Amino acid sequence: MTLSPPAIDGLPPALRRRAMLGICLGVMLSSLDIAVANVALPAISLDLAASPAASIWVVTAYQITVIASLLPFAALGEIVGYRRVYWPGMALFMLASLTCALAPNLPLLIAARAVQGVAGAAMLSVSMAMVRLVQPSARLGAGLALYALTAAASQALGPTVAALVLSLGRWPWLFAVNLPIGLLSIAVAARILPDNPRAARRFDVPGALLAAAVFSLLILGLGGLGHERERIWAVVALAVAAGLGLALAWVEARQPTPLLPLDLLKHPLFSLSAGTSICAYAAQAAAFVALPFVLHGVMGRSQAATGLLMTPWPLMIVAMAPVAGRLSDRWSIGVLSGTGLLAMGAGIALLALMPAHAATADIVWRTVLCGVGFGLFQTPNNRAMMTAAPPARSGAASGMVAVVRMLGMAVGSAVAAVAFGLFGLGGGMWTLGVAAGFAGAAAALSFARG
Repeated sequence: MTLSPPAIDGLPPALRRRAMLGICLGVMLSSLDIAVANVALPAISLDLAASPAASIWVVTAYQITVIASLLPFAALGEIVGYRRVYWPGMALFMLASLTCALAPNLPLLIAARAVQGVAGAAMLSVSMAMVRLVQPSARLGAGLALYALTAAASQALGPTVAALVLSLGRWPWLFAVNLPIGLLSIAVAARILPDNPRAARRFDVPGALLAAAVFSLLILGLGGLGHERERIWAVVALAVAAGLGLALAWVEARQPTPLLPLDLLKHPLFSLSAGTSICAYAAQAAAFVALPFVLHGVMGRSQAATGLLMTPWPLMIVAMAPVAGRLSDRWSIGVLSGTGLLAMGAGIALLALMPAHAATADIVWRTVLCGVGFGLFQTPNNRAMMTAAPPARSGAASGMVAVVRMLGMAVGSAVAAVAFGLFGLGGGMWTLGVAAGFAGAAAALSFARG
């Protein structure tokens, strides 16, 4: 049966487990899809007779539509209910995945990926808000830890899963595999996820259009900074995004419950946590881009060895997620996250200072330190952002968690691209240094929360 808005704190244990399984399957679906598409680009380019530059739009189209749609869907979830956003998003994601698998040419594949991004935003924008509904407040840290563990494990296993699928069949199977996962998620939890109390307000259409334009131009501009021929247009895109961002802030300041959650950003805990997240994800993204070039190009490790040497980082994030979840229910979030970020920053700095002929063990313990540190940061910081918002604004908080994560990743990737464009292969070490600085800034913001 469909449950009405719960008067109790969370769902009963049996229903809670089923609900969390359904939510985590959706998280796994969207996280795996990001990872496998990157690996599939060479095969897609060859099979569809497309240039590598054109095939990159298979990834870019998804990224742009995801970040452009997150805040509008988060606001819609507060108005019509999180379930009424999440499950249609899941259905649309499956339909778009089927279209991707059957696409006979690159333009149709790119269009289907753009639709996938919209659908993925519908799921991601409200998923943490649903975790807050499902979990009792005393166990919110454990629920967010399971969420983080699922996302981290999916991202870590994505390249391996993609390689396995491509070894057995063609690239369309990478999108077709989404269908059974989505059907399982719907079968497990569609009828038991609770409704949330709904906000009595209209959907902010001007704010939604402005937010979509701002974030789309921001991602395009950051992505273009690393390419010399596109740099002028990238700067123009960033300038227009800044201008539209001011217009968005002006429009939203006159809304009682703004789509861009200025009301939440006025709270120090929420704004400091958002800033911490942007800097932390920028640090990790920059290091993830730079480290393969350092290990392979500077240190002469094989591509297989490079992949294995980077594996401890995401594996330790997975391992630390449940630990961080339990600790976040008991310890100061600012101190716990800040300590983890200091550890990650130290690990990245030590990677930047490695000699050219560093031993395997010396590389591994540094990547382990980075993963442990990021794992200690992630769940407590997400909890801080979610609990800083009143329950009626859980949708806006959930959307902002996803927005700041993607913004941080885009900034980190842009820093790495600019560094390699300016310094060639030597940009890898420079990028690691900047990444360590981002981690230090994130730690300072986290400790500022007390």
